[in-house]
Amino acid sequence: MCIHGAGGGGWEWTVWQRVFAAHGCDAVAPDLEPAAAGIAATTIEDYAAQVRGWCHGACAPMLIGASLGGLLALMVACEVNPAALVLINPLPPAGISPRHARGDWPDVVAWGGEAALATTRRTLPDADDATCLFAFRRWRDESGAVLRAAADVRVNWPRCPMLVLGSENDDDVPVAASRALAAACGAEFCLLRGASHVGPLLGRGAARVAEDVLCWYRSAAQ
Repeated sequence: MCIHGAGGGGWEWTVWQRVFAAHGCDAVAPDLEPAAAGIAATTIEDYAAQVRGWCHGACAPMLIGASLGGLLALMVACEVNPAALVLINPLPPAGISPRHARGDWPDVVAWGGEAALATTRRTLPDADDATCLFAFRRWRDESGAVLRAAADVRVNWPRCPMLVLGSENDDDVPVAASRALAAACGAEFCLLRGASHVGPLLGRGAARVAEDVLCWYRSAAQ
């Protein structure tokens, strides 16, 4: 079960799904949906409830989350009891530092309606032009309430095998925060050299990262 980050969608996991399928595994990557009242009214608990529902409704031995999706995976892990948990540049929960100062988020973060291809290229310096265009056409607006609440989320550490991946060139979640999170929860940590924040999913090395995660899971599950 793969959980995407803020402003994204299940499409972010396309490369991973192909890699997993080549190894005989299904990678399910649903879209997080806004609340019925709209994106501005959507809360982080709305998203967490969706992830709980996905996990209870499917056989998903490995729970994988990227960025906001990593924080959501941590929020529900103790309830859904995955066999393994993989966090990719996760937004750090309360008590984990350092953090980038981002200021106050507006109620609607206009990543979709105001997206620019040049901005996407800067966000994904480790991706090719075709992938940048693919992503640019799919970014969506996000709830500011979700992003504001993320910094205050408190979680219980699950007891399953855990792997935290931290991108060396992450401009959104400091790699030191991912390393600190891994140390706090007793997870293995892997530094992804040269990778950007979304690079492990969409960059040129995404397929290799997916392969490495599968290898880790098979070793951890033994």
